[in-house]
Amino acid sequence: MSRPMIDVANLTITFRTGAREVQAVKSISFTVPEGDCFGIVGESGSGKSTVLRALSGLNPDWTGDVVIDGERQGRNRTKSFHKKLQMVFQDPYGSLHPRHTIDRVLDEALTVHGLGDRDARIEQALRDVGLPQSFRFRYPHQLSGGQRQRVAIARALILEPRVLLLDEPTSALDVSVQAEILNLLRRLRAEKGLTYLLVTHNLAVLSNMCDAVAVMRHGEIVETAAMELIRSGTARHAYTRQLLTASRGYDRAAVDLLNL
Repeated sequence: MSRPMIDVANLTITFRTGAREVQAVKSISFTVPEGDCFGIVGESGSGKSTVLRALSGLNPDWTGDVVIDGERQGRNRTKSFHKKLQMVFQDPYGSLHPRHTIDRVLDEALTVHGLGDRDARIEQALRDVGLPQSFRFRYPHQLSGGQRQRVAIARALILEPRVLLLDEPTSALDVSVQAEILNLLRRLRAEKGLTYLLVTHNLAVLSNMCDAVAVMRHGEIVETAAMELIRSGTARHAYTRQLLTASRGYDRAAVDLLNL
């Protein structure tokens, strides 16, 4: 069995507004072996994206243990951490600066980390995601949604990370484009030996991508299972079975099974 690349234990995330506290994530634990794709699924507000923000260092308000590639993480992250772990966000329209060319978008991370071979790295990043070199000096508004998401993936890859956190990477795209992006992510994982932590509300996406899945509800993990068990319909928890039923689309008999 591969060694753990991501190891999370008793992760709790609390938000405070004045005297009020809201526990968005409640003492969850999971492990992602090196080279695997691990999925977190749940309805909106279940806490799944909040987990990614804590792991990436965007949200420092957490307690518990987070170990990435054998290194225990604190609230403040180093440059070497961000070179090793990158995040791809949900909205390709909002994650790219509208006044920066694709060249500048990709060059920014290289500048921050003091990396050389700028032209070669940018050209390779575009090749990795299937974009022609002519796109290098275009602006985001000149690209389609799928092309923008390819740029966002290229930006994450340009630092040659070992881990990608994927926050609903296809939910803002048309269905046909979603399939293209998922195929791209599968190919990149195989070619580069990447480890993925993928958050989504769509079990069909997980079924195509993931080795194992954690099901979240109200900030808690209610079930963790190999993806093949979820596919076979042998989920233990009633909420997981509801998600499976909902993922099949509208069906009167299926709706009745939800007991809503």
